[in-house]
This record gives sequence, structure tokens and C-alpha cells, in this order.
Amino acid sequence: MHSNHLLLEEPIRMASILEPSKASFFPAMTKIVGTLGPKSRSVEVIASCLNAGMSVARFDFSWGNTEYHQETLENLKAAVKSTKKLCAVMLDTVGPELQVANKTGNPISLLGDGLVVLTPDRGQEPSSELLPINFDGLSKAVKKGDTIFVGQYLFTGSETTSVWLEVSEVKGEDVVCSVKNSATLAGSLFTLHASQIHIDLPTLSAQDKEVISSWGLQNKIDFLSLSYTRHAEDVRQAREFLNKLGDLSQTQIFAKIENMEGLTHFDEILQEADGIILSRGNLGIDLPPEKVFLFQKAALYKCNMAGKPAVVTRVVDSMTDNLRPTRAEATDVANAVLDGSDAILLGAETLRGLYPVDTISTVGRICAEAEKVFNQDLYFKKTVKYVGEPMTHLESIASSAVRAAIKVKASVIICFTSSGRAARLIAKYRPTMPVLSVVVPRLKTNQLKWSFTGAFEARQSLLVRGLYPMLADPRHPAESTSATNESVLKVALDHGKASGVVKSHDRVVVCQKVGDASVVKIIELED
Repeated sequence: MHSNHLLLEEPIRMASILEPSKASFFPAMTKIVGTLGPKSRSVEVIASCLNAGMSVARFDFSWGNTEYHQETLENLKAAVKSTKKLCAVMLDTVGPELQVANKTGNPISLLGDGLVVLTPDRGQEPSSELLPINFDGLSKAVKKGDTIFVGQYLFTGSETTSVWLEVSEVKGEDVVCSVKNSATLAGSLFTLHASQIHIDLPTLSAQDKEVISSWGLQNKIDFLSLSYTRHAEDVRQAREFLNKLGDLSQTQIFAKIENMEGLTHFDEILQEADGIILSRGNLGIDLPPEKVFLFQKAALYKCNMAGKPAVVTRVVDSMTDNLRPTRAEATDVANAVLDGSDAILLGAETLRGLYPVDTISTVGRICAEAEKVFNQDLYFKKTVKYVGEPMTHLESIASSAVRAAIKVKASVIICFTSSGRAARLIAKYRPTMPVLSVVVPRLKTNQLKWSFTGAFEARQSLLVRGLYPMLADPRHPAESTSATNESVLKVALDHGKASGVVKSHDRVVVCQKVGDASVVKIIELED
């Protein structure tokens, strides 16, 4: 299955490029996060998104109320049931996002070289001369010459839906700006981003806390995407807040790095967070364009070595309105995979884009092609060297399982896990074959009732490259006699056969606990 893989370092034969891409049960090892919204919230469209390869659904609370998102979530549950595809739920907070509210909803046209005033007076009517904003402290935070972007969800500075402003003077609480490019702002809400400016607002706003403790708690969200994470303390405070809510103590926190402040404290944030989302839209404004690729490569490398999932955003913006990505975007998706990204996050492309399903399948196909030329050998050596010696017990088992699987050309690695940690460690070494993570539920109690863990852990592996979860029967514990493990293994192998990952005479590497010992074994399947 993997023997004829090429590496980018080798001369690539033209014939291999001209071969049609082969479809498989797992469209790609790289995961796809889809943002559900107006164009992607019906049961039919969500089911098509799941079949196309979406494994995490993101709910963006920058707009829409809890009732709206609850309706979408109910549709997601129905789609999961009909497609039998597991999908995790991610809640994306608003955070200290600056916004311009356009209550009338009428388009606002701004002309290049003109002037526009940003005012904290929300009672004012928005117009091409005046934009009311939701923050009183902007006049204290900015100075003459600073850059501000205003737009609806996207801002690259070159498009007609977002505008680039330069502060020309500060008048009391108002900020007067000169308009650098002509644009028409459409919609009821625009985002405002002040480049490299500290905004003195809490990372978890009162509105965010309200949404998490009602909608988030009620739906036991798998992931919290913490917008505008600027310090490790932001993650610690969010974790404290989730722990107080009891049922959300297992929710993973993904720190969303959106500005220079977040980049400056990246290492400490990475230590605290469960994963990282690189919000390249906002970062692309905070950083000069020539630095964007550097922070992506550096950040992804650090996440890979820490064994924490890294998610890249804003890859195929043009597919919001078009059926095909641009050449640059297609290359960008592949480079995100080669740089080590675990998942690709689609925002506007699926939220309000015209082709949500096509976007997911296109991105999935590009990821699958890039994975074929990913230099696993080099990556493996680099990771082992970075981890150093002596390795921890688990790390040693995980790296050995991957090495064995590659040497014997196994078609799949099966890992028994109860917390999901062992499976994530195996995925950290980026095996070229899928990792079937068999999550074995554990019985736990809070003195009032007994319950099984496992569903959280299974869904959370849906954001890790190459990990495919299945929930085992709770009657079979992870650490047990070989007899019960054999029966779970049989179920896992049957699942693999049904999905076309495993066939007779294939070799499979199994990683499991027997008593106190961790065991890696190689089995060859009979007819």
C-alpha cells in the first residue's frame, strides 16, 4: 500500500503525477474542520460534508444566537446518525474581537483617499463617513500612522469587501482614519483589526462565558477554540472556568493565535493548550507578508514536536464564490500538510460559501496527494532526536510501534487506549498508515451516579492527523487478560476490513496493555 510512495526529495516521475488519484475510505489523514452556517446547516448538506471528509464541526459565536446554533447542532446529530460518521463539536469564542455593527444592513461604500471616523458612540448611524465600534478604548490604544482593517470576515487588503485604514488623528474618543483602498462593506457586522495594537479586553468575555455555560455545557462540547489567545494565562483561566462547569472538564482548549502578542508568547501558550489554531487571516495582517510562511513553519514544527494538534485556517478563500481554488491556494493546502499541519479549518468557505461540500472534498484530495510525498523517514528521525534519551515509557512504545509498522509495511496500526494519550503519541510520529484508536471506556463516578468515559476521548482524536477512533464495548477493559483483548481486537479488525483498510494477508501492528506491561505485536491476517 505504501511501498511506492515518493518523497519530495526524490525526483518525481511525471507518470506518478499523471496517474488519477485513488479514492479510499479515509479521504485523507489530515482532518478537516468545517464551520457550519447559513449555507451548510441543513441535514442534507451536513451529511454530504461528513461524507466528503469533515470530522469536526465548528460553531462560530461571532454571529448567530444560541437557538440558531442549537438548531444547526440538532441537524448535525441527525446527519451523524444517517451517515454513521463520527463528528466532534468545536465552540469558537468571540473574544476581544472589535466589531462595527451595521444595524441597517445597507452596504457602506468607502472611497480611497477619503476620511472615515471610528467612534465608540454606538447610537450613531453607520455611514461612509462614520463607523460606530464596540470598544471605548480604541483612541487610547492607537496613534497616528497605525494600520486598521475593517471587513466582513475576510481581509486581505486587496479585495473589494474589506478596507485598509491608516490613523490620521485621534480626536477625543474618536479616531479619524484615511481610507487606503475603495471598498463596499456589506452585511450587518464587520470585524475591525488594529495591527500590532494591544486591545485591553478579556480573552474570555462575559458573553463567551454565558454561551459556554449554557450552550457549551448543554451539548458537552469537545473543543473550545479560544479566540485571540495572547498569554498562557488566558488558557489557564479558560481551563479553570471549564473545570468549574464539571461536565466540561474534559473539553480540550485550542488556543487561537491571531496576533503578534500571541506569537510572542507562543511557547508558553503551547505548553498550556491542548492544541493550536493558527488564524492566518488576522496574523497575515499583524505580520508583514514576507514573514507569514516563517511563522507557519516555526509554529507547526513546535506543535509537532510537542505532540499537540496544529490547525491551519484560511486556505481556500476563493472557493467561497468559486468551484475551484487558485493555483496558489492549492499549493498552500499541500504546503500546510508538508509543514506538519494536523487539520485544515474552513471558515467562510463552508459558512457562507456557495460550494461547502466541493470545498471539503477538494481540500481533502489535495491533502491526500501531499501526504503521499511527506518525508516520514526524515520526520521520524527529527522527532526521535528532539525527544532525546531516555525516552518515557509511553513515548518509547509509540515510536517503536510506528517504526515496526513501517518496517513490516503494515496496513494499519491498532492502538487500545482509555485516555487517548497512547494513540496521540503514535500519531505524533506520523506513521504512513492510519491509526485505529480503539477507545476502551472506563467506569467513573461522581458519588451520585456511575458513567462511562470514552465518547469525549474518541471524538477528540478526530482533530489529530491519521487517527481514526472507534469506541469499544465497555465490558472489555483496556488492561486485561489476553482473552478479552482478543475479542476487542477482532471487532477492530472487522471494522478495518469493512472500511477497506485491512484485507487478508495484510500485516497489522497492535499496541496494547497486558497487565502492567505495554506490548507491541505484529499480526498477519489469514483469509
